[in-house]
Amino acid sequence: MESSKRPIALVTGASSGIGAALARELARHGHDLVLSARRLAPMEALADELHGRGAAATAIARDLSVPGGAAALVAELEARGIAVDMLVNNAGLGAFGRFDRSDPQRIGQMLNVNIGALTELTHALLPGMLARRRGQIVLVASTVSFLPVPGMAVYAATKAYVRSFGEALAEELKDTGITINVLCPGTTATEFFTVAGDMPGWLQQFRMMSAEAVARIAYGGLQRRQRVTVAGVVNRILARAVTHVPHFLTLPAVARIMVHD
Repeated sequence: MESSKRPIALVTGASSGIGAALARELARHGHDLVLSARRLAPMEALADELHGRGAAATAIARDLSVPGGAAALVAELEARGIAVDMLVNNAGLGAFGRFDRSDPQRIGQMLNVNIGALTELTHALLPGMLARRRGQIVLVASTVSFLPVPGMAVYAATKAYVRSFGEALAEELKDTGITINVLCPGTTATEFFTVAGDMPGWLQQFRMMSAEAVARIAYGGLQRRQRVTVAGVVNRILARAVTHVPHFLTLPAVARIMVHD
């Protein structure tokens, strides 16, 4: 990787799902990869797969849900002399259920990963990109970033932060050579629902996409320098619709879908 002239992309949450699909898509388009997540074994298998496709890939196991996780990842990159050309902040955690019944530890982990680590990694790696006057940053939000979601109150709020942060950053950096893209996938066939502790409802199943389809759309949006890329036609229609309907109408409907008493 140190001798390669291919751009290097760091993908967090790369052990499965959208993160792994994004890594494959970036390798297909000429990137070398740094893969990071908590689980090392699936990332090593993915790195071997990417090697077979002609991409250099290395796996770094780090837990971004704990304080200091992002700093430890940055320190490891610096120790290895890896300059990141693209940062894909994909790692994320979710949880279902009423807020008052939620596990406080899980809430803290969501805040650490979805907001804290994402912000810290962006702040740490952006100066190098600015010095080189080139770079790309992808922030993975969600279609739930477009409205509050009873039953996923904290998760939806963290993704609203990601979208707001990314759009503001794109405007701040518009003349610097840095591209900022906020990716908003909808329901995707990944481990998300299993880890979050629920099963997708009928609406989620209706608009479910594969991780590979989301990755292809994400790469296309990045190449077009879109500030926000919503994956899928149905998701784009829903995202546009909910921004024009008052919350007092949308929230009861969303609650009926999401809250299971």
